[in-house]
Amino acid sequence: MTVAPEFFDTEPRNWRARLALSAEVTRELSRSTDPQEMYAVFARRMAQLFPVSRYITISRRGLRPPDYRVARFSQWQNPVNPWKESHRLPVHGGGLFAELLYGDQPRVIDNLTVDPDDPAAEYLAGQRSLLAIPHFDNGTAQTMLIVTRDDTETFPRERIGDLMLLSNLFARATQTVVLSSAVKEAFDGLDYELRSIAEIQRSLLPAEKPKVPGLDVAVHYQTAKRAGGDYYDFFQLPNDRLGVLIADASGHGAPAAVLMAVAHSIAHTRPEHPLRPGEFLTYMNAHLTRRYTRPTGSFMTAFYAVFDPMNATLSYASAGHNPPRLLRCADGFKLVLNRAQKLPLGIKPDEVYLEQTVPLFPGDQVVFFTDGVIEAVNTEGDVFGSARIDEELATCYTNAGALMRAILASHSLFTAGTTAADDRTLVVVKRT
Repeated sequence: MTVAPEFFDTEPRNWRARLALSAEVTRELSRSTDPQEMYAVFARRMAQLFPVSRYITISRRGLRPPDYRVARFSQWQNPVNPWKESHRLPVHGGGLFAELLYGDQPRVIDNLTVDPDDPAAEYLAGQRSLLAIPHFDNGTAQTMLIVTRDDTETFPRERIGDLMLLSNLFARATQTVVLSSAVKEAFDGLDYELRSIAEIQRSLLPAEKPKVPGLDVAVHYQTAKRAGGDYYDFFQLPNDRLGVLIADASGHGAPAAVLMAVAHSIAHTRPEHPLRPGEFLTYMNAHLTRRYTRPTGSFMTAFYAVFDPMNATLSYASAGHNPPRLLRCADGFKLVLNRAQKLPLGIKPDEVYLEQTVPLFPGDQVVFFTDGVIEAVNTEGDVFGSARIDEELATCYTNAGALMRAILASHSLFTAGTTAADDRTLVVVKRT
Protein backbone atom coordinates (compact mmCIF):
# COMPACT_ATOMS: atom_id res chain seq x y z
CA MET A 1 0.00 0.00 0.00
CA THR A 2 1.68 3.21 -1.17
CA VAL A 3 -0.11 5.82 0.89
CA ALA A 4 2.84 7.27 2.80
CA PRO A 5 4.01 9.73 0.13
CA GLU A 6 0.42 10.89 -0.41
CA PHE A 7 -0.39 11.37 3.26
CA PHE A 8 2.72 13.34 4.14
CA ASP A 9 2.61 15.32 0.92
CA THR A 10 1.20 18.71 1.98
CA GLU A 11 0.71 20.08 -1.53
CA PRO A 12 -2.75 21.69 -1.97
CA ARG A 13 -3.72 19.12 -4.61
CA ASN A 14 -3.49 16.36 -1.99
CA TRP A 15 -5.84 17.75 0.68
CA ARG A 16 -8.79 15.48 -0.21
CA ALA A 17 -6.69 12.32 0.10
CA ARG A 18 -5.20 13.47 3.41
CA LEU A 19 -8.63 14.38 4.78
CA ALA A 20 -10.20 11.08 3.69
CA LEU A 21 -7.40 9.04 5.23
CA SER A 22 -7.47 11.08 8.47
CA ALA A 23 -11.21 10.52 8.76
CA GLU A 24 -10.81 6.80 8.13
CA VAL A 25 -8.11 6.40 10.77
CA THR A 26 -9.86 8.46 13.44
CA ARG A 27 -13.15 6.69 12.78
CA GLU A 28 -11.50 3.31 13.28
CA LEU A 29 -9.79 4.49 16.46
CA SER A 30 -13.05 5.89 17.84
CA ARG A 31 -14.57 2.39 17.84
CA SER A 32 -11.92 1.12 20.26
CA THR A 33 -12.53 1.21 23.99
CA ASP A 34 -9.46 -0.79 24.97
CA PRO A 35 -6.01 0.88 24.82
CA GLN A 36 -4.37 -2.34 23.64
CA GLU A 37 -6.83 -2.55 20.77
CA MET A 38 -6.29 1.12 19.96
CA TYR A 39 -2.55 0.58 19.81
CA ALA A 40 -2.97 -2.33 17.38
CA VAL A 41 -5.07 -0.13 15.09
CA PHE A 42 -2.65 2.76 15.27
CA ALA A 43 0.43 0.56 14.72
CA ARG A 44 -1.15 -1.05 11.67
CA ARG A 45 -2.14 2.28 10.18
CA MET A 46 1.22 3.89 10.84
CA ALA A 47 2.99 0.89 9.23
CA GLN A 48 1.04 1.71 6.09
CA LEU A 49 1.70 5.44 6.27
CA PHE A 50 5.29 5.40 7.45
CA PRO A 51 6.97 1.98 7.15
CA VAL A 52 9.84 1.28 9.56
CA SER A 53 11.97 -1.74 10.46
CA ARG A 54 11.37 -1.70 14.21
CA TYR A 55 9.60 0.25 16.88
CA ILE A 56 10.26 0.40 20.59
CA THR A 57 8.24 2.20 23.26
CA ILE A 58 10.02 3.14 26.47
CA SER A 59 8.57 4.65 29.65
CA ARG A 60 9.82 6.43 32.76
CA ARG A 61 6.51 6.36 34.70
CA GLY A 62 7.17 5.51 38.36
CA LEU A 63 10.95 5.31 37.83
CA ARG A 64 13.90 7.52 38.71
CA PRO A 65 16.62 8.64 36.27
CA PRO A 66 18.33 6.98 34.52
CA ASP A 67 15.97 3.97 34.70
CA TYR A 68 13.38 3.25 32.05
CA ARG A 69 11.01 0.45 31.16
CA VAL A 70 10.66 -1.11 27.69
CA ALA A 71 6.91 -1.21 27.18
CA ARG A 72 6.76 -2.44 23.57
CA PHE A 73 9.12 -3.96 21.05
CA SER A 74 8.03 -5.02 17.58
CA GLN A 75 10.28 -8.10 17.67
CA TRP A 76 8.66 -9.65 20.73
CA GLN A 77 6.85 -12.87 19.88
CA ASN A 78 4.46 -12.53 22.84
CA PRO A 79 3.71 -8.83 23.41
CA VAL A 80 2.93 -7.68 26.93
CA ASN A 81 -0.02 -5.42 27.74
CA PRO A 82 1.79 -2.47 29.39
CA TRP A 83 -1.39 -1.15 31.02
CA LYS A 84 -2.20 -4.41 32.81
CA GLU A 85 1.11 -6.27 33.02
CA SER A 86 3.71 -3.61 33.71
CA HIS A 87 5.38 -5.93 36.23
CA ARG A 88 6.44 -8.16 33.33
CA LEU A 89 8.20 -5.39 31.41
CA PRO A 90 12.01 -5.25 31.48
CA VAL A 91 13.61 -2.32 33.31
CA HIS A 92 17.02 -0.97 32.29
CA GLY A 93 19.24 1.89 33.41
CA GLY A 94 21.37 4.36 31.48
CA GLY A 95 22.63 4.18 27.91
CA LEU A 96 21.19 5.58 24.69
CA PHE A 97 17.50 5.05 25.54
CA ALA A 98 17.86 6.82 28.90
CA GLU A 99 19.66 9.70 27.17
CA LEU A 100 16.85 10.03 24.62
CA LEU A 101 13.96 9.66 27.09
CA TYR A 102 15.27 12.01 29.76
CA GLY A 103 16.35 14.50 27.12
CA ASP A 104 12.67 15.46 26.59
CA GLN A 105 13.26 16.26 22.92
CA PRO A 106 12.62 14.61 19.55
CA ARG A 107 15.81 13.25 18.06
CA VAL A 108 17.05 11.91 14.71
CA ILE A 109 20.19 9.79 14.40
CA ASP A 110 21.19 9.24 10.74
CA ASN A 111 24.14 6.94 11.30
CA LEU A 112 23.38 4.82 14.34
CA THR A 113 26.06 3.04 16.31
CA VAL A 114 25.47 1.45 19.70
CA ASP A 115 27.98 0.22 22.24
CA PRO A 116 27.55 -3.55 22.75
CA ASP A 117 27.32 -2.99 26.51
CA ASP A 118 24.48 -0.48 26.12
CA PRO A 119 21.09 -1.92 27.30
CA ALA A 120 19.64 -0.63 24.01
CA ALA A 121 21.95 -2.81 21.94
CA GLU A 122 19.65 -5.87 21.99
CA TYR A 123 16.78 -3.78 20.62
CA LEU A 124 18.81 -1.92 17.95
CA ALA A 125 20.95 -4.68 16.48
CA GLY A 126 21.37 -4.17 12.72
CA GLN A 127 19.62 -0.78 12.72
CA ARG A 128 21.35 2.20 11.08
CA SER A 129 19.00 5.16 11.59
CA LEU A 130 16.70 6.16 14.46
CA LEU A 131 13.86 8.58 15.13
CA ALA A 132 12.83 9.27 18.76
CA ILE A 133 9.43 10.89 19.38
CA PRO A 134 8.72 11.94 22.99
CA HIS A 135 5.16 11.65 24.31
CA PHE A 136 4.62 14.56 26.66
CA ASP A 137 2.54 14.40 29.83
CA ASN A 138 2.44 17.47 32.06
CA GLY A 139 5.35 18.95 30.13
CA THR A 140 7.78 16.03 30.33
CA ALA A 141 8.39 12.99 28.16
CA GLN A 142 6.89 10.21 30.26
CA THR A 143 7.04 7.82 27.33
CA MET A 144 8.86 7.78 24.00
CA LEU A 145 8.33 6.06 20.67
CA ILE A 146 11.54 5.00 18.96
CA VAL A 147 11.38 3.85 15.32
CA THR A 148 14.34 2.57 13.33
CA ARG A 149 15.35 1.55 9.82
CA ASP A 150 18.21 -0.60 8.66
CA ASP A 151 19.57 2.07 6.26
CA THR A 152 21.29 5.33 7.13
CA GLU A 153 19.69 8.78 6.68
CA THR A 154 16.16 7.46 6.05
CA PHE A 155 14.05 9.85 8.15
CA PRO A 156 13.15 12.99 6.14
CA ARG A 157 13.06 16.08 8.39
CA GLU A 158 10.00 17.54 6.74
CA ARG A 159 7.83 14.65 7.97
CA ILE A 160 8.96 14.59 11.58
CA GLY A 161 6.63 17.40 12.70
CA ASP A 162 3.55 15.55 11.43
CA LEU A 163 4.74 12.30 12.97
CA MET A 164 5.38 14.04 16.28
CA LEU A 165 1.88 15.50 16.31
CA LEU A 166 0.16 12.26 15.26
CA SER A 167 2.05 10.16 17.78
CA ASN A 168 1.38 12.53 20.68
CA LEU A 169 -2.31 12.87 19.84
CA PHE A 170 -2.59 9.10 19.80
CA ALA A 171 -0.72 8.83 23.12
CA ARG A 172 -3.11 11.33 24.71
CA ALA A 173 -6.10 9.45 23.28
CA THR A 174 -4.94 6.14 24.75
CA GLN A 175 -4.21 7.81 28.07
CA THR A 176 -7.74 9.22 28.07
CA VAL A 177 -9.15 5.75 27.41
CA VAL A 178 -7.06 4.32 30.25
CA LEU A 179 -8.25 7.05 32.63
CA SER A 180 -11.86 6.64 31.50
CA SER A 181 -11.63 2.92 32.11
CA ALA A 182 -10.17 3.53 35.58
CA VAL A 183 -12.89 6.05 36.39
CA LYS A 184 -15.59 3.63 35.22
CA GLU A 185 -14.07 0.82 37.26
CA ALA A 186 -13.93 3.06 40.33
CA PHE A 187 -17.49 4.26 39.71
CA ASP A 188 -18.78 0.69 39.32
CA GLY A 189 -17.06 -0.27 42.55
CA LEU A 190 -18.49 2.72 44.37
CA ASP A 191 -21.93 2.11 42.91
CA TYR A 192 -21.81 -1.49 44.13
CA GLU A 193 -20.85 -0.31 47.60
CA LEU A 194 -23.65 2.27 47.61
CA ARG A 195 -26.16 -0.35 46.47
CA SER A 196 -25.01 -2.56 49.32
CA ILE A 197 -25.31 0.32 51.78
CA ALA A 198 -28.79 1.09 50.43
CA GLU A 199 -29.87 -2.52 50.90
CA ILE A 200 -28.56 -2.54 54.46
CA GLN A 201 -30.24 0.78 55.14
CA ARG A 202 -33.61 -0.39 53.83
CA SER A 203 -33.31 -3.50 55.99
CA LEU A 204 -33.16 -1.20 59.03
CA LEU A 205 -36.48 0.44 58.18
CA PRO A 206 -39.73 -1.12 59.37
CA ALA A 207 -40.63 -4.16 57.26
CA GLU A 208 -44.33 -3.39 57.53
CA LYS A 209 -46.69 -0.76 58.83
CA PRO A 210 -47.64 -1.07 62.50
CA LYS A 211 -51.03 -2.46 63.43
CA VAL A 212 -52.43 -0.51 66.37
CA PRO A 213 -56.14 -0.40 67.23
CA GLY A 214 -57.58 3.02 66.44
CA LEU A 215 -54.66 4.15 64.20
CA ASP A 216 -54.09 3.91 60.45
CA VAL A 217 -50.57 4.48 59.06
CA ALA A 218 -49.13 5.15 55.57
CA VAL A 219 -45.49 5.66 54.58
CA HIS A 220 -43.57 6.92 51.55
CA TYR A 221 -39.75 6.67 51.48
CA GLN A 222 -37.53 7.74 48.56
CA THR A 223 -33.79 8.36 48.56
CA ALA A 224 -32.20 10.87 46.18
CA LYS A 225 -29.17 8.58 45.74
CA ARG A 226 -28.59 4.88 46.31
CA ALA A 227 -28.46 5.49 50.04
CA GLY A 228 -29.68 8.43 52.06
CA GLY A 229 -30.02 10.00 55.48
CA ASP A 230 -33.77 9.95 55.99
CA TYR A 231 -34.94 7.67 58.76
CA TYR A 232 -38.34 6.72 60.04
CA ASP A 233 -39.29 4.13 62.63
CA PHE A 234 -42.24 2.80 64.60
CA PHE A 235 -42.32 1.60 68.19
CA GLN A 236 -45.34 -0.41 69.31
CA LEU A 237 -45.69 0.51 72.96
CA PRO A 238 -47.70 -0.91 75.86
CA ASN A 239 -51.42 -0.15 76.12
CA ASP A 240 -51.85 0.13 72.30
CA ARG A 241 -49.70 3.22 72.04
CA LEU A 242 -47.56 3.93 68.96
CA GLY A 243 -44.25 5.78 68.80
CA VAL A 244 -43.40 7.43 65.46
CA LEU A 245 -39.86 8.65 64.82
CA ILE A 246 -38.84 10.61 61.73
CA ALA A 247 -35.33 11.95 61.28
CA ASP A 248 -32.99 13.43 58.68
CA ALA A 249 -29.18 13.12 58.90
CA SER A 250 -27.06 15.98 57.61
CA GLY A 251 -25.45 15.49 54.22
CA HIS A 252 -26.32 12.97 51.55
CA GLY A 253 -25.32 9.53 50.34
CA ALA A 254 -23.17 7.09 52.31
CA PRO A 255 -22.12 9.41 55.20
CA ALA A 256 -25.75 10.27 55.92
CA ALA A 257 -26.74 6.60 55.65
CA VAL A 258 -24.08 5.64 58.18
CA LEU A 259 -25.36 8.23 60.66
CA MET A 260 -28.88 6.97 60.06
CA ALA A 261 -27.72 3.41 60.85
CA VAL A 262 -26.03 4.62 64.04
CA ALA A 263 -29.22 6.36 65.14
CA HIS A 264 -31.20 3.19 64.46
CA SER A 265 -28.77 1.19 66.59
CA ILE A 266 -29.04 3.66 69.47
CA ALA A 267 -32.83 3.68 69.30
CA HIS A 268 -33.14 -0.12 69.27
CA THR A 269 -30.52 -1.01 71.86
CA ARG A 270 -32.18 1.16 74.49
CA PRO A 271 -33.52 -1.23 77.13
CA GLU A 272 -36.64 0.77 78.03
CA HIS A 273 -39.64 1.52 75.83
CA PRO A 274 -39.47 5.07 74.37
CA LEU A 275 -42.62 6.22 76.14
CA ARG A 276 -41.66 9.86 76.75
CA PRO A 277 -40.69 11.77 73.59
CA GLY A 278 -38.53 14.37 75.36
CA GLU A 279 -36.65 11.81 77.40
CA PHE A 280 -36.14 9.60 74.32
CA LEU A 281 -34.61 12.40 72.20
CA THR A 282 -32.42 13.41 75.14
CA TYR A 283 -31.11 9.84 75.28
CA MET A 284 -30.53 9.72 71.50
CA ASN A 285 -28.71 13.05 71.53
CA ALA A 286 -26.40 12.14 74.40
CA HIS A 287 -25.23 8.95 72.70
CA LEU A 288 -24.85 10.49 69.24
CA THR A 289 -22.93 13.51 70.49
CA ARG A 290 -20.56 11.82 72.88
CA ARG A 291 -19.58 8.98 70.58
CA TYR A 292 -20.21 9.80 66.94
CA THR A 293 -21.04 13.27 65.67
CA ARG A 294 -18.68 15.70 67.39
CA PRO A 295 -15.49 14.62 65.51
CA THR A 296 -17.25 14.89 62.13
CA GLY A 297 -19.52 17.88 62.69
CA SER A 298 -22.54 15.91 61.48
CA PHE A 299 -25.97 16.10 63.09
CA MET A 300 -29.52 14.86 62.69
CA THR A 301 -32.90 16.52 62.96
CA ALA A 302 -35.57 14.33 64.55
CA PHE A 303 -39.19 14.38 65.64
CA TYR A 304 -40.66 11.77 67.94
CA ALA A 305 -44.35 11.44 68.74
CA VAL A 306 -46.32 9.00 70.88
CA PHE A 307 -49.96 8.36 69.87
CA ASP A 308 -52.19 7.23 72.71
CA PRO A 309 -55.70 6.52 71.31
CA MET A 310 -56.92 5.15 74.63
CA ASN A 311 -56.21 8.40 76.46
CA ALA A 312 -56.85 10.51 73.34
CA THR A 313 -53.47 12.27 73.42
CA LEU A 314 -50.49 12.91 71.20
CA SER A 315 -47.17 13.73 72.91
CA TYR A 316 -44.17 14.94 70.94
CA ALA A 317 -40.68 16.41 71.07
CA SER A 318 -38.59 17.92 68.29
CA ALA A 319 -34.85 18.14 67.62
CA GLY A 320 -34.81 20.87 65.00
CA HIS A 321 -37.09 18.93 62.64
CA ASN A 322 -39.80 20.26 60.35
CA PRO A 323 -42.97 20.46 62.49
CA PRO A 324 -45.65 17.96 61.41
CA ARG A 325 -49.21 19.06 60.61
CA LEU A 326 -52.31 17.90 62.48
CA LEU A 327 -55.88 18.38 61.25
CA ARG A 328 -58.91 17.78 63.41
CA CYS A 329 -61.50 16.58 60.97
CA ALA A 330 -64.28 17.11 63.50
CA ASP A 331 -64.02 20.91 63.31
CA GLY A 332 -61.37 21.58 60.61
CA PHE A 333 -58.89 22.97 63.13
CA LYS A 334 -55.27 22.75 61.93
CA LEU A 335 -52.36 22.58 64.31
CA VAL A 336 -48.63 22.90 63.58
CA LEU A 337 -46.70 20.78 66.08
CA ASN A 338 -43.95 23.32 66.76
CA ARG A 339 -44.18 23.93 70.51
CA ALA A 340 -41.24 21.76 71.58
CA GLN A 341 -38.38 22.77 69.27
CA LYS A 342 -34.79 22.24 70.40
CA LEU A 343 -31.37 21.77 68.75
CA PRO A 344 -30.80 18.93 66.27
CA LEU A 345 -29.32 15.74 67.66
CA GLY A 346 -25.55 15.51 67.80
CA ILE A 347 -24.66 19.14 68.51
CA LYS A 348 -24.82 19.76 72.25
CA PRO A 349 -24.22 16.72 74.49
CA ASP A 350 -26.18 17.98 77.50
CA GLU A 351 -29.22 19.26 75.56
CA VAL A 352 -32.49 18.40 77.33
CA TYR A 353 -35.54 17.93 75.12
CA LEU A 354 -38.95 18.97 76.37
CA GLU A 355 -42.26 17.67 75.17
CA GLN A 356 -45.78 18.85 74.49
CA THR A 357 -49.07 17.01 74.63
CA VAL A 358 -52.17 17.78 72.55
CA PRO A 359 -55.57 16.10 72.39
CA LEU A 360 -56.09 13.39 69.75
CA PHE A 361 -59.67 12.97 68.56
CA PRO A 362 -61.26 10.43 66.22
CA GLY A 363 -60.66 11.48 62.61
CA ASP A 364 -57.52 13.48 63.42
CA GLN A 365 -54.78 13.06 60.81
CA VAL A 366 -51.09 13.93 61.19
CA VAL A 367 -48.49 14.32 58.44
CA PHE A 368 -44.75 13.94 59.20
CA PHE A 369 -42.20 14.82 56.51
CA THR A 370 -38.52 15.53 55.90
CA ASP A 371 -37.18 18.68 54.25
CA GLY A 372 -36.64 16.85 50.96
CA VAL A 373 -40.42 16.97 50.52
CA ILE A 374 -41.08 20.63 51.17
CA GLU A 375 -37.80 21.92 49.67
CA ALA A 376 -38.32 20.19 46.32
CA VAL A 377 -38.41 22.63 43.41
CA ASN A 378 -40.16 22.67 40.05
CA THR A 379 -38.71 23.57 36.66
CA GLU A 380 -39.24 27.27 37.43
CA GLY A 381 -37.25 27.08 40.66
CA ASP A 382 -40.32 27.46 42.90
CA VAL A 383 -40.34 25.52 46.21
CA PHE A 384 -43.08 23.00 47.02
CA GLY A 385 -43.36 24.24 50.60
CA SER A 386 -45.53 23.10 53.48
CA ALA A 387 -48.56 25.08 52.32
CA ARG A 388 -49.27 22.49 49.60
CA ILE A 389 -49.23 19.76 52.25
CA ASP A 390 -51.74 21.84 54.23
CA GLU A 391 -53.98 22.09 51.15
CA GLU A 392 -54.23 18.30 50.87
CA LEU A 393 -54.45 17.90 54.63
CA ALA A 394 -57.57 20.08 54.65
CA THR A 395 -59.54 17.25 53.06
CA CYS A 396 -60.60 14.68 55.62
CA TYR A 397 -59.79 11.44 53.88
CA THR A 398 -61.19 8.15 55.06
CA ASN A 399 -57.77 6.61 55.67
CA ALA A 400 -54.08 7.47 55.87
CA GLY A 401 -53.30 5.93 52.46
CA ALA A 402 -55.74 8.22 50.66
CA LEU A 403 -54.17 11.32 52.21
CA MET A 404 -50.69 10.01 51.38
CA ARG A 405 -51.65 9.45 47.72
CA ALA A 406 -53.13 12.92 47.46
CA ILE A 407 -49.96 14.57 48.79
CA LEU A 408 -47.76 12.48 46.50
CA ALA A 409 -49.91 13.27 43.46
CA SER A 410 -49.63 16.99 44.19
CA HIS A 411 -45.89 16.62 44.74
CA SER A 412 -45.34 14.66 41.51
CA LEU A 413 -47.32 17.18 39.49
CA PHE A 414 -45.35 20.07 40.98
CA THR A 415 -41.90 18.51 40.50
CA ALA A 416 -42.50 16.98 37.05
CA GLY A 417 -39.38 17.29 34.90
CA THR A 418 -36.96 17.70 37.83
CA THR A 419 -34.63 15.30 39.64
CA ALA A 420 -34.85 14.76 43.39
CA ALA A 421 -31.96 16.57 45.10
CA ASP A 422 -32.70 15.23 48.59
CA ASP A 423 -34.30 12.22 50.26
CA ARG A 424 -38.07 12.39 50.68
CA THR A 425 -39.99 10.72 53.48
CA LEU A 426 -43.66 11.07 54.40
CA VAL A 427 -45.50 9.38 57.27
CA VAL A 428 -49.25 9.82 57.71
CA VAL A 429 -51.09 8.69 60.84
CA LYS A 430 -54.88 8.91 61.15
CA ARG A 431 -56.95 8.16 64.20
CA THR A 432 -59.84 6.08 62.97
